[in-house]
Amino acid sequence: MHYTHKKLTQDFTNLGIEKGDTLFIHSSFKSLGPVDGGAGTVIAALEEAVGQDGLILMPTFSLLPSREARVASWDVPTTPSTVGWLTEFFRQMPGTYRSDHYSHAVAARGKNAEAFVADHLRREGYQSPWDLHPWGKTYGTHSPMFRAYKSDAKLLMIGVDYNTSTYIHLVEVIHWNKRLTADPQATFIGLNRLKLGAFWEALGQLRQEKVGDSDCRLFHIKTYVDTLLAEIECNLDPYLR
Repeated sequence: MHYTHKKLTQDFTNLGIEKGDTLFIHSSFKSLGPVDGGAGTVIAALEEAVGQDGLILMPTFSLLPSREARVASWDVPTTPSTVGWLTEFFRQMPGTYRSDHYSHAVAARGKNAEAFVADHLRREGYQSPWDLHPWGKTYGTHSPMFRAYKSDAKLLMIGVDYNTSTYIHLVEVIHWNKRLTADPQATFIGLNRLKLGAFWEALGQLRQEKVGDSDCRLFHIKTYVDTLLAEIECNLDPYLR
């Protein structure tokens, strides 16, 4: 069986995606199984599910082994995404806009897409270990991932586990910046994504359904980040990486 545009649209809707949603998507394209029309069909189904007032965001990160390699190869329109085929296909589609960041660029399609990923070069907001001049704050006030968090977007995980959950970096960053206000020498603390994911799932504040062959999850980013942050602020040790 090959999954069609109609079938995938219905599956995404059954999962809880609604018209007007802003979605940030982590994905394994192959987890969906055989799809008529390939990646383009998946994106068309997502666009139909969110409608003309919706916005789709995907990480198009360049996670080469070294910072030097990322910087040397960075070009907004041409540097490939290293985080999955769906993200690379999405990046190359006409009408997709991409933020300017040497490693943590985000691409967008839909309502106000261009404005949503603009200004990643600005330097207001939280500092992080991935900040590098002349680029702006990786998770700063004007970064796409922070904007999605503040706008109460949803996180869609297509066939991936919490190791892909880059929003745990935002939890780490907010936690670090809070500690820096009390101690300017405070060091950045990395967190165990799988343990935090297990904690989150036990709370039940998410939807889980099949899309095609893929096990998918959907939940609100702000609730996720704020809940994990509150947990580590009172119970850090079990989640240390």
